[in-house]
Amino acid sequence: MELQRIHHAAIIATDYRKSKAFYTQVLGLGIIAENYRAERRSYKLDLALPDGGQLELFSFPDPPARPSRPEAAGLRHLAFVVADVGEAVAELAAQGVFVEDVRVDEYTGKRFAFFADPDDLPLELYEA
Repeated sequence: MELQRIHHAAIIATDYRKSKAFYTQVLGLGIIAENYRAERRSYKLDLALPDGGQLELFSFPDPPARPSRPEAAGLRHLAFVVADVGEAVAELAAQGVFVEDVRVDEYTGKRFAFFADPDDLPLELYEA
């Protein structure tokens, strides 16, 4: 078996409309498909990433909170490649999104910064 790339990452939102606006309007991801699954009382929103990958945004009634601090076992964060971390940070800040200070990866020398989605899920900007 030879894995080629990540096809998608799935995120469960506590406030579907707020998260949909964040991922489409703030991060600028395009909508591939949006479906309401009545039997689950849940939305499934497929969002396009520029490299062909996707994010799936789900809503479920009363999902439990995800422990992230202190860091828990499981997926740690989702990182997006950007051409210039400083410019991306400025764009997010202009839209009212708090972004941690830009840091430099001690192993690669690349700049990166963390921010969070509406559910406080950790997201990262990583410079190309």
